[in-house]
Amino acid sequence: MTTTDAPALVNLGELLDHLGGISPYRVRLNPHPGTATESDLLAVLDRTNVICELIDGTLVEKAMGFAEGNLALWLGTLLNLYLMENDIGTLGGADSTLRLMPELVLVPDVSFSRWEKFPDRRLPAMPIPDLVPDLAIEVLSESNTRGEMQRKLRQYFFAGVLLVWFVVPLRREVLVYTAPDESRTVHLGEMLDGGDVLPGFTVPVARIFERMPEPPAPKTRRRSKK
Repeated sequence: MTTTDAPALVNLGELLDHLGGISPYRVRLNPHPGTATESDLLAVLDRTNVICELIDGTLVEKAMGFAEGNLALWLGTLLNLYLMENDIGTLGGADSTLRLMPELVLVPDVSFSRWEKFPDRRLPAMPIPDLVPDLAIEVLSESNTRGEMQRKLRQYFFAGVLLVWFVVPLRREVLVYTAPDESRTVHLGEMLDGGDVLPGFTVPVARIFERMPEPPAPKTRRRSKK
């Protein structure tokens, strides 16, 4: 699987299906889908401050609200506290664009990469480095579709990512993936650990979500009067 293996698409519906059933409002039409480049991605960021990912020549806007962005920062803070005591690598944030493969630029909400990937421990100067992180973290929002996240899972692991966390605010849980088809769910009252990627890192799931607003109560159906 490479990004250039994408099938020939003939209409917008097929494009949205290929991208995982996302909203058309997240797909930028200028430049035309299928023709966008990394330079276009950076130009959009410079002009509009909108963060996009590049997928098979198409610019797709990142889906992130204020609460989700704050949660990503908070989780990055918890990881940095660990890294202050265990200096094994460094973090990327929600605007750190990463070239995982040709024509595939993704922006995890948080990423971790070991120092071995940085010569002399110097961070890359280019805006879109060739860098496959060891850990990729995505904070899910309501506009993320199941198809989109499954596509990202396949792309992350095909590129060489070792561990992926999907943080789900509405359910107060973290989905931990060690392969696209190998996962476990860590719930409130349990501890999230870093496995072999972040040895010794643990944090209560409740602490991850302690700043998040309460999720909306489930809607109840009204009984019809007979």
